[in-house]
Amino acid sequence: MKIAISATGPDLDAEVDPRFGRCQYFIIADPETMEFEAVENSSAMASGGAGISTGQMISGKGAQVVLTGNCGPNAYQTLSAAGIQVITGVSGTVRDAIEGYKSGQLQAISQPNVAAHFGMGGTATGISGAMGGGMDMGGGMGHGMGMGRGMGRGMGMGGGMGGGMMPPVSPAPQPMTPEQEVESLKAQSQILAQQLSDIQQRIEELGKGNK
Repeated sequence: MKIAISATGPDLDAEVDPRFGRCQYFIIADPETMEFEAVENSSAMASGGAGISTGQMISGKGAQVVLTGNCGPNAYQTLSAAGIQVITGVSGTVRDAIEGYKSGQLQAISQPNVAAHFGMGGTATGISGAMGGGMDMGGGMGHGMGMGRGMGRGMGMGGGMGGGMMPPVSPAPQPMTPEQEVESLKAQSQILAQQLSDIQQRIEELGKGNK
């Protein structure tokens, strides 16, 4: 069988990328032999639809299981329709993730664990407002981290984007257990670290281009 792991680099020692649709690479691996193929994610910088196109790409690679940090509703629907199991909350190196899967420590989820448009680097004035319970980190990072489960149904961009329109009222988030809150905070930390890394890399690229 094949499993697909979202990764920050093209090898087994790379860290698991907490983003599914916008991760840098996927490692397509056989967990029994540890043979793998590194695939660059062409949808990482897409303006929209990254989760769907990435899910279709993974399906085309013949993967039966996805290991990642977070998975939004569009990507989850695409993967589920293709019969692919989704396991979220995965961290550490790709090698660790594969070992964790083989030992049965990782379990598939039955619904997306983040809202739509999670992990986008752009500003989110309308989105964060419509996603009540979300955590607005400022600087375009207001993407709501896991405080409301099963959100994202009917949460289109329409509601908070028009002039003077009130965002739709979201259901009150369910209280999290301490364990769930720890996992949520870990995911937040990973996302912010990855975004900071991307920003620093872009600064370096721009600096080289000006020389």
